[in-house]
Amino acid sequence: MQRTQFGDMACSIARTADVIGEPWSPLIVRNIYIGVTRFDQLQQSLGISRKVLAERLRWLTANGVLERRAYSTKPPRYEYTLTVKGLELFEVLMVMVRWGDKWLAGEAGRTALLRMRPADVCHRHRRAARPRLGHARRGHRTRRRLNPARVTSAGTPMICKR
Repeated sequence: MQRTQFGDMACSIARTADVIGEPWSPLIVRNIYIGVTRFDQLQQSLGISRKVLAERLRWLTANGVLERRAYSTKPPRYEYTLTVKGLELFEVLMVMVRWGDKWLAGEAGRTALLRMRPADVCHRHRRAARPRLGHARRGHRTRRRLNPARVTSAGTPMICKR
């Protein structure tokens, strides 16, 4: 059975689904955003097969979501970073997180520790605040400091690295 080519449809939702519709792609984008940028790190953190990961990284790079950069020449090794296109896609994924936290969390509670856009900055320290993976249970306190005067674009408290 041949897969439908959503990228050829005259619909922005279909074309976006063509780029990130495969289940591993959003998880790869998420992990690269939080700093898991090397192949072996991605493979280990996601528990994905090396073949599938290599295929997804090639696809996301070919579609301009990721950029591949060499960090070692002997042996040749690469890491992946989000392009501007990838950072904007991450914002779309954060909307999905907010929706999933609201409608799909169930008894286990929310699974994303915090939700924010890449442009969110802790004004107190003039640094970009970055999300971390983890389980955010109701009443769960993080070891990172919250800046109650600053919230993310999603309306959640911002966690600063300091």
